[in-house]
Amino acid sequence: MMRKDDPVNVLGGMLSPCSAQDPVTGFFRDGHCNTCPEDTGSHTVCALMTAEFLAFSKYLGNDLSTPRPEFGFSGLKPGDQWCLCAARFLQAHEEDCAPLVRLEATHARALEIVPLTVLKAYSAPDANDQA
Repeated sequence: MMRKDDPVNVLGGMLSPCSAQDPVTGFFRDGHCNTCPEDTGSHTVCALMTAEFLAFSKYLGNDLSTPRPEFGFSGLKPGDQWCLCAARFLQAHEEDCAPLVRLEATHARALEIVPLTVLKAYSAPDANDQA
């Protein structure tokens, strides 16, 4: 049985949910960017999808926008939140097409791949701060 790492975000606090919308995100499909040693892709960055990023990901062979009902995947659209692989996020940053991220919902293990300064540069407003 896979054991989740402690739910700590990149800011040192408790990991907030990323999204509970369909399709449910996260390595464990629990709506959080939780991780464990078996999560070799490090699905730890809670990102807000953009058309540009979805096209970039599809171009690189990971089509997140096309529904795949046989896998229970309805496809993502701009505005959806999703737990991205940390390396893919860093790659998108290097190609100037990285989406915004929710720091409070991004797992601390992302810092093994993406520097905090980079994540902070893409920080989305906290959902609790919005009117």
